[in-house]
Amino acid sequence: MITRDRPTSVLRTLDALAALPERPAVIVVDNGSDGATRAALRRHPAGVRLLRARENTGALGRNLAVRHADTPYVAFSDDDSWWSPGALRRAADLLDAHPRLGLLAARTLVGADAAEDPINAVLAASPLPAAPDLPGRPVLGFLGCACVVRREAFLAAGGFHPLLFFGAEETLLAYDLAADGWGVTYEPALTACHHPDPGGREGRGHLELRNGVLTLWLRRPLPVALRAGLRLAAAAVTGDHASRRALRGVLARLPAALARRRRLPPHVEHAARLVEEASRAGRHR
Repeated sequence: MITRDRPTSVLRTLDALAALPERPAVIVVDNGSDGATRAALRRHPAGVRLLRARENTGALGRNLAVRHADTPYVAFSDDDSWWSPGALRRAADLLDAHPRLGLLAARTLVGADAAEDPINAVLAASPLPAAPDLPGRPVLGFLGCACVVRREAFLAAGGFHPLLFFGAEETLLAYDLAADGWGVTYEPALTACHHPDPGGREGRGHLELRNGVLTLWLRRPLPVALRAGLRLAAAAVTGDHASRRALRGVLARLPAALARRRRLPPHVEHAARLVEEASRAGRHR
């Protein structure tokens, strides 16, 4: 779990994790929280393993947690999400039974009413063909707070990319896992519960826009990345505030992205195009 300055939320999540029948060991990465959050974590009866980052590392805090884990599989939670009883046992059984499976994306239910997160329908409708050696539906996306990874696969792929920090960071990891030969699938029999704070954290839309474009520059063909960059620039010119911030972020990080650029193998690029085409078709219905 990664957390930053949310003592009430993180304690509620720890209560839920401690009540699971699987009794999972919990590693919490404190992304530069204040003293109140750290004190609350140390007092919790679950006895979590607390790792302190000197600053806010964003999604990279998950990389730190996985490096310190001593289990073959790792389930991610954020400080406002947890797992339903039995989900972790089911995930471990699936990973045991399917050696090529690198990541399981779970069905996400939101809030006290257990509303379906919109991403559930997107993942369930994945255009990628079923694989005989994998459970669920092959996908190239997931929610970072609702997935279970094979530690070996995650570390070999490099985890979440340092250039993205936070916001829409999952697609790049899905690409890299698939490029390494690992399966990434959606399994709705696994359920994660997400209870975001009503206010949320403001101003993250530009990060998702920025990282969506940077992901293309890091892994996809240059024409694909260039078109996305031009679309973002056009939106910025019209005065859209989030697009302007995203464009500045892309331009600041573009030299580093080009230096770390690595094209996807043909079969993963083909899968990425199928997902893009399905997404465009869905938007135009």
